[in-house]
Amino acid sequence: MLDEWRRRRAAKRVMSGDGRPLARFRWWQLPGRALFYLPLRQGDGPEVVYAVDVRHWQNQGSGTVTADLYRDNRQHARSKLPAAFPVEGGTIQVAMSSFGIKRCHYVAADGIESQLTPDPRSGEGRRARLDRNHPALSRTIGFISLSMLLIGALLLLMQIIEAVSAIPPIAESIGSISSPIGLPWWLNAALALAAVVAGTERALRLQHNRLLDGAMN
Repeated sequence: MLDEWRRRRAAKRVMSGDGRPLARFRWWQLPGRALFYLPLRQGDGPEVVYAVDVRHWQNQGSGTVTADLYRDNRQHARSKLPAAFPVEGGTIQVAMSSFGIKRCHYVAADGIESQLTPDPRSGEGRRARLDRNHPALSRTIGFISLSMLLIGALLLLMQIIEAVSAIPPIAESIGSISSPIGLPWWLNAALALAAVVAGTERALRLQHNRLLDGAMN
């Protein structure tokens, strides 16, 4: 029921495009642009290629991030995120976290999902190429990213417990709790920076966990 409500709400945000051509991905757009492709063919009809273009750093200053949907290199529709673009045989769903794109999938009418293919020049495309060409290194980087987020989430949890236990009624009931780990400010800052880097790396792989990645947002 909740998912259906979200889909209907997202569908209402879709606006028609103006037919402008899709701009080529440039290297200097790496930090703030994501570009994905989806070729689709219905029955014996011609193949069409959809592209989802998200300029997230460009739009975040206004508090609104939008996604543009292109059909055969022409702007077909646009929507605020999270977006659900109706296309042949299903929808293209797009969402992002504070670190980057967390979802860009084609969901067929039968419920089967498939991730769109990132532009090879984009950050997501370069990360996917690293995974294909150097799987062992890719797994190591992924493990380090996950470890950094786990450490950051653990430290955040301890800080929350310490703050909550200091509330007078709670402190009088169970006593205040002090974190067993006291870190200097520079190490706290380094761990916070590492968590941001880890979250960004996971976003390049479209990996997102509400408890880990969400806690760092």
